[in-house]
Amino acid sequence: MADHQDRVALAEIELCGELMIAASAVGEGRLSFARIDEVLEVGRAEPPEPCRLR
Repeated sequence: MADHQDRVALAEIELCGELMIAASAVGEGRLSFARIDEVLEVGRAEPPEPCRLR
């Protein structure tokens, strides 16, 4: 279990580092959502429907 948590933590640190590098390359302003998705290698999808309690 701890090994899995360590791998997840390292992956999160790596992603944060990639975002910081991308943000520093922008200079002034903010990263666009499209650039963030590109850095994180994800696509933006429609949010899931909210859960409805019965």
